[in-house]
This record gives sequence, C-alpha cells and structure tokens, in this order.
Amino acid sequence: MLDAKIPAGSLDQKWTDYKGHCKLVNPANKRKLEVIVVGTGLAGASAAASLGELGYKVKVFCFQDSPRRAHSIAAQGGINAAKNYQNDGDSIFRLFYDTIKGGDYRAREANVHRLAEVSGNIIDQCVAQGVPFAREYGGLLSNRSFGGTQVQRTFYAAGQTGQQLLIGAYQALERQIALGNVKMYNRHEMLEVVIIDEKARGIIARDLVNGNLERHFGHAVLLCTGGYGNVFYLSTNAMGSNVTAAWKAHKKGAFFGNPSFTQIHPTCIPVSGDHQSKLTLMSESLRNDGRIWVPKKQGETRKANEIPEEERDYYLERRYPAFGNLVPRDVASRAAKERCDAGFGVGTSKQAVYLDFADAIKRYGKIEIGKEGRENVSEEEIIALGKEVVKEKYGNLFDMYEKITGENPYELPMRIYPAVHYTMGGLWVDYELMTTVKGLYALGEANFSDHGANRLGASALMQGLADGYFVIPYTIGNYLADEIYNKSISTDHEAFVTTEKEVSNRIEKLMSIKGNISVETFHKRLGKIMWDKCGMARNAQGLEQAITEIQQLKKEFWSDVKIPGAINEFNPELDKAGRVADFIELGELMCIDALQRNESCGGHFREEYQTNEGEALRDDSNYMYVSAWEHKQEHTWELHKETLNYEVIKPTQRNYK
Repeated sequence: MLDAKIPAGSLDQKWTDYKGHCKLVNPANKRKLEVIVVGTGLAGASAAASLGELGYKVKVFCFQDSPRRAHSIAAQGGINAAKNYQNDGDSIFRLFYDTIKGGDYRAREANVHRLAEVSGNIIDQCVAQGVPFAREYGGLLSNRSFGGTQVQRTFYAAGQTGQQLLIGAYQALERQIALGNVKMYNRHEMLEVVIIDEKARGIIARDLVNGNLERHFGHAVLLCTGGYGNVFYLSTNAMGSNVTAAWKAHKKGAFFGNPSFTQIHPTCIPVSGDHQSKLTLMSESLRNDGRIWVPKKQGETRKANEIPEEERDYYLERRYPAFGNLVPRDVASRAAKERCDAGFGVGTSKQAVYLDFADAIKRYGKIEIGKEGRENVSEEEIIALGKEVVKEKYGNLFDMYEKITGENPYELPMRIYPAVHYTMGGLWVDYELMTTVKGLYALGEANFSDHGANRLGASALMQGLADGYFVIPYTIGNYLADEIYNKSISTDHEAFVTTEKEVSNRIEKLMSIKGNISVETFHKRLGKIMWDKCGMARNAQGLEQAITEIQQLKKEFWSDVKIPGAINEFNPELDKAGRVADFIELGELMCIDALQRNESCGGHFREEYQTNEGEALRDDSNYMYVSAWEHKQEHTWELHKETLNYEVIKPTQRNYK
C-alpha cells in the first residue's frame, strides 16, 4: 500500500504543523552526514546550496561542463507566486485552486497547497539574490498573466527568467563550493543507484571525459534530473536532457508515477523538416498580448496580412470567452490541432496557426500617445511607438523567432504549433519527496507530484525552487535524524563493487554490438512512434500498436546499434546510446500507462473519451488516482494506485468558457 505520508489536520495547516514536529539534525551531526545531489538545474542547485548552507557534506553531479548549462536556463516566461501585487484577487488559495483545476484534478492536494504557500518566499529569496525581475515604473515587481488563470501572478525577467533564476541558484551553489561544504563533479553522469539494506547509499557515476566509472557514497541521494520529454525526440528540451538517472532508480525499486502525462506546449515554432533535432519554444507570456487565429476559409493561400479581419477565426476567444487566449496549455494545444486537422492550418506545412501582435502594438502605441497628451497622430507613428513597447517586453523572443524563421514578427504574425515541452509524470514521491526507496528523493520535474495531468505555465520554475529551497531542507532532516548513528560506508563495500560491475557490463554490451544503425536513427524512430500514437491524442488501437513496435525496436537496438569510438575516452555517442536505451524502455511504460487509463484528463487525451464539444472527459469514479508503476522484469510492470482524496476542492468538469 502506498503511503503518501500526508500530515493530518486542515489543509492550510499541514505544512506548518509538519515543520513544527519533524525531526531535526543538530549542526554538529549535519557535518557527519553526506548527501548526493544529481542535477544542477533549479531544483538541484537550490537543494545543494541549501543543504550545504545547513552544514551537510554535499556532493553534486552534472553531466554538463558547468552547473549553469542545466536546462532550467532555457525557461522563458516566468515564475508564479501568490503575492497579489496587482490587487486583482490573487491569494494562496487561488493559486492552489488554479493549479489543481489546471491539472484536471489529478494532483495531490497537500503538495499543491504547500507549493502555493511557499511561492511567495521564492520571490523574496530570488530578489535577495539579485535576480533582475522586471519592475514597474515605480520600482515594484511587475507581473503578467499565464494560461489557466484570471489574475496576474507571474514574475519574469524579460524572456529569460529561467536563466536569471538559475544564475541566482548557481551563485548560492558556488558560494557553498568555495566554503568547502559542497563538492562539484562536472561532466559526470549517474548510471546507477547503490542500494544497501534497502536504502539508497550512493551512486555509480561515469566521468564523461575519460570514461572511468566512480563510486560515491551518500547517506541520502537526491535526483534533480529534470523531465523525459526527449522520449519524443523532437521537443523543446535540450538534446542532452534524458531520463537515465530516474530510470535506473525505477529499475532499482522506485515506482514511476503517471508516466503518460506529457505536456504539449501550444506556442512553439513549427517543425520545418527532417533535419531538426529539437524544437524552439515561444514563451507562453506571448499569449498575454498575442491573439491566436486561423483563416475562416480552408486551404487559405493568402499571406496573413492580406486576410481581412472578418475572415479570421480567433478560435480560442470564440470557444473560451472567459479565458480567451489564456486557456491552459492542454486546451490551447488540442484546439490548435483540431483547427489544423480540419484544414484551417497555415504555412507551407499547414501545421501551424497564427500568433498575432498587430492589435497589441496599436493598443500600446495609443497608450504612449495618451501619455504625451497628443491627438491626431498618424497610424504609422502609433505603430512605431507600440513596437517599442512590445520590444521592451518581448524583444529577445521576437529576435529569436526572426533568427530561426527569417520572418519579422513585428510585421507578420508568428506561426506556432504545439510541441512536447514538459512531463508531469516522474518518480512517485510522498509528501517528503522520498521515492519508494528509502533515502532516495526526487525533486522538481524528476518527480510526479505537483501538476496532475497538466502543468500551468510558469509553475515549473516555482516547483523546482520550492522543492530545493523550502521543502527538502525540512523533509530530509526527518530521515537523516535517524542516520546519525550510521557511519559512512566504504565504497569498497560489496554492493558498490557489484553495482559498478553491472554498469560496466552494460556499457561493454553496448559497445560489443557493432551494428549498422546509428543511435540517432533509433531515437528518431522511437520519437515518431511516441508522437503518432502517444502524443497529443491517443487511442487504444494506436497504443497497442505502439507497445508492439517499441518492443521490436528494443530488439533491433540491442542487436544492430552502431557506436563508434571506445569506452575509456570522451565518447558522446556512447553516452547517447545509454540514454536512448532507457528512453525505449520508458516509451513502452508510457504507452502501457496511457492504455490502462480509460479516460481523458489534462494532457492525456484518449480519443474515445471526449465530450460532444471535443473536451477531455474524465472518469472520476474509476480513475481518480496516481498510477505508480513497479518494475518487475523486462516488459512487465505492476500497477499500484494512490487514491486522490479531495477534502477542500470539489472536482468538476473543467470550464474555461
């Protein structure tokens, strides 16, 4: 039976009561305890910095050449917090409610309320670190809107919020490294977790420069390794993003929660050809001012600015008048797909819709003219002034779009289409962020915990920093308080030796195949199966076919993959081969999970289960649970269910109209 360890008491007091009663570790004992942190994105860097500040001996690992290269740096639009600076009705409860509703009632209430509670602390922490959030004229922090809300609660730093937040966490981490509390291992990839007496006691890591395997002990291991969107090959994730650390933990006993819950982001630059290795995100913040539309005529060939206003279908505003262009990501993505599938798509591929800033430019221009008290101003001057305002708010995003597409988005609407972006699934964790393996924790996108079946925009950065700065420093102490009697275990222990041998044998097996097909080819083939049959829409027949095809792909991979180079050298193809092998196994589980969930909810849209209006049709009586999968053997998993009990919010059919 899964025990989520949710504290008793009223929802708004659970976290306060937990902190007041959890076990503590005194400063002298903290110096005796070793903690391993894998990953240096927002969750990993903030956790390592916080635990180092508390006095623990921390080792932190990243496969990049610097912690600043973690993929959190790519986040654009902002970070949510219930500060109510706009005085527009926001509150901790409102953020909690929007997150639960946005996740289509498939998230754990206690975790989400805690996230909303600590959100304000995150902003204070980051401002103190010097994060250059955008500010209003008077100096107050600025906010903008994101999908799934009717308030402005998103703090931002132009279109590079992730970068600025990561630099803040990185500085805190570097301070602890300089003080000797944290030891940094760059260019190291975790390839296995070491279990001793049913507890996580360390990892086996590979030095990616020389290929050597290393053993590292820890009284606890924290996985902060991000999501697995690259299982689809084409996604907004960096090419290095992978599932290997989480997957190795899963095969050692950590249950995998909701693997099929994938987020499709509605505003990405469309696919342009087979040459692409990744897709580019256009921040959801653009939906604040950009209007999304398609021509009313099927197969339209005219350019966007040649199509008159009355021949345009602003379909989100038409279908969802209350939220308009700011509906949640899953709703906006499916609506775009529906219009394109119906023959109203634009661009050469017809797999795109328009994101148009013409109205916003004019509106801002008129505001600027009004500030100056002028009248009878030409439209050209109004547009010129409006462009300057838009440039100040979104300039780097517009520049990026023009560099990639060769089109000027100030003059022509952007062309966008949904793409894989974030994964709500991940290692199952309890309230303390511990997996089903004692001493093994998962933070940030690596766990399943806070977003349900769909993540609201600007909540990824919030969860990563909440877990690292404000949750794990308390919850890990509750476990480590009982570990002060256990001395560090030598890496000569039999479990370390055996586990390292397992890793070595796997690598040697990969290198011995000497096949004819590149790793990249296998990855592309897996991605096509996943996107076609377990992507924005799924059905039973397609999922059954996908499972069979992935099993066959796995056989081919292990008999015909081609990996050049050698083991004991810098060999990116070998690194990639291990990651793709894990993606193949994960892809099978994702399809199995999607097949057993006979409902539509959030990002999981089963075509057999939809309303007459094409919206997701949940089945709360049968599927109001977290699916937590236990690995048994090859192609075999056992399903465990964590029932979701809503004490405060009553689940209803989502309505953004």
